[in-house]
Amino acid sequence: MSRSLNEKVYEGVLEQIKSYIEAHELKPGDKLPSERELSERLKVGRSSIREALRAMELLGLIETRRGEGTYMRTYRPYHMVELLSKFLLNNSRTRDELLTAKQMLEKEVLFMSVGRLSNQQLSVISSLLREEHSCERHQRLFHYLFEQSRHPLLLSMWQFITGFTHTVHDITYHASWYEEMESVIRQGSAAQVTTLFDHN
Repeated sequence: MSRSLNEKVYEGVLEQIKSYIEAHELKPGDKLPSERELSERLKVGRSSIREALRAMELLGLIETRRGEGTYMRTYRPYHMVELLSKFLLNNSRTRDELLTAKQMLEKEVLFMSVGRLSNQQLSVISSLLREEHSCERHQRLFHYLFEQSRHPLLLSMWQFITGFTHTVHDITYHASWYEEMESVIRQGSAAQVTTLFDHN
């Protein structure tokens, strides 16, 4: 699917979810259908639903409660979603800009992780890095790091931008990069984090 088609699909999904909320008169505290249900009702892929929900969560329109589902939050004008999606997917927003934004957030979470993780957290990271080399492993690794940093806004921003970058490129590095990254987190310095990204 071309980038222009991706943009149209994404904006269309946001509009459909907005229409669903209005048609069902959902109010703060009301529960939204699951991703699977929305996908079936709106007849669009679950990945598109997931990206739209991430955008809405970043704006504070909805909140996801682990193990419970997704709920409406205090009302904000829905045109904010449309404006933000068009801003991020505007033609001037190049592939490189999206990748740079994602990389900046990942660099920041590594800065926050150096020398601050417990042995148990480092063990989880080692376990994640032993998984098969793939984009999914990269996503699980950084999702875990953002969760452990206890900066939910940065996590939301990263998830949001990740949703967009997947439409143009899946980020992953050579296996040796992850090995070096683990070493830096365990016993390195902030300066070495910068060096990690200088090579990419």
